[in-house]
Amino acid sequence: MAPPAAYTRRGAGLKPACGPPGMRDPCGSPIDPELQVSDLLSERDGAVALLTLNRPERLNAISGPMLTELAEKLRAYDADPEVRVIVLTGAGRGFCSGLDLKEAAAGTGVGGGGGANLPANIDLRNAPPSVLHALDTPTLCALNGPAAGYGMDLALGCDIRIAAAGSKLAPAFTRRGVLPESGGTWLLPRLIGWARTAEIVFTGRTLSAEQCLELGLVNRIVPDAELMTETLALAAEIAANAPLAVQAAKRMMRMGLSEPFDEHVHHVFLQLLPLFATKDFREGMMAFLEGRPPKFEGH
Repeated sequence: MAPPAAYTRRGAGLKPACGPPGMRDPCGSPIDPELQVSDLLSERDGAVALLTLNRPERLNAISGPMLTELAEKLRAYDADPEVRVIVLTGAGRGFCSGLDLKEAAAGTGVGGGGGANLPANIDLRNAPPSVLHALDTPTLCALNGPAAGYGMDLALGCDIRIAAAGSKLAPAFTRRGVLPESGGTWLLPRLIGWARTAEIVFTGRTLSAEQCLELGLVNRIVPDAELMTETLALAAEIAANAPLAVQAAKRMMRMGLSEPFDEHVHHVFLQLLPLFATKDFREGMMAFLEGRPPKFEGH
């Protein structure tokens, strides 16, 4: 699997891929067919899927087609039993610069028109942050550069974040007159606590990779050139485990965020019983007893 810099839309001469006909943005508005150039690249290597935000000339700023494709791809990979880990990264030198302020100021793109064109019944269940949160498949963020606003929330929505040394998080919402609209107000207090979240959100200060590591917002920092190698190695390590067990563990972790302990242990037990009946459970036990690596098949 090639690193994302090797297949940026304009940098590598790839033929632009058109989206499906009749595409609509997350607000339900039709997307101009002439603009249906793929803003998201997808690739699969065995059990690991790689999704790359692909507007490098705009530091991967958010576009309607990008959001639509991202939500669709996340759902598709989550439903694919052959995919055990999803990696999210950005093309070029940035992860995601958030809302495209130039397009919004011009009245086009996400946020254009100051919200005047938004329908009264937006279904946020189809928004990438909501889809990302509901996935049972583990998600890794390869934070290859700056992640601002919506891009920061997307990174925080992943289960694990590996940061390049030159990356940073920019929670600039309040400096742009908005609030963290894509999950940040829910994610940050749970990741680092109320007081630290308040300081970060209220000030809008940019956080270096080192500051992110100190706060616990990223799992580790690696040299820029080693980011994809390290991230894909971790993805492969996770993918080598029993996928049904990994997905059940993630599902229980997510449920545990909002339920009392006594209820949670009962839900865990109900998840455990069907795992005992799987071929992978038997394989795991036999591999341990025989002193060999297990070969899990996902059933």
